[in-house]
Amino acid sequence: MREWNLEDIKEIIHLFTQTNLVELVLEDGSIKLILRRSEGTNNLPSNITSSVEEKKIIEKEEEGHYITAPLVGVFYRAPAPGAPPFVNEGDLVDVGQTLCIIEAMKLMNEIKSNIRGKVKKILVENGQPVEFGQKLFLLQPE
Repeated sequence: MREWNLEDIKEIIHLFTQTNLVELVLEDGSIKLILRRSEGTNNLPSNITSSVEEKKIIEKEEEGHYITAPLVGVFYRAPAPGAPPFVNEGDLVDVGQTLCIIEAMKLMNEIKSNIRGKVKKILVENGQPVEFGQKLFLLQPE
């Protein structure tokens, strides 16, 4: 039995997102990892999904720099309940500054800014589950 580290889990999640699997369960001793696609998320061929999908309004993406979730987990704006948030809309952030935390498998992962800029929008509510690649923040580069 080998130890799993965060990089192993990230790689498994990445590989899962590249497949058509709906659920994946991995067990190794006392560790159990379960990955499930959210409702409405599927990777069926487009000719199948197009007949089932409802009409969707295509939203124009705002210009700026998006910070996305590097893993699946729960989004937290502050380091602890009742503590002030790491950032608010309108704040100027530097490279390496913590923007939020994503909790995954009881591990708290700090998400840091990779640019200097102004927080234009916070796109996720505190305590909301997020998916790999989901947009979290919109920054206006400075």
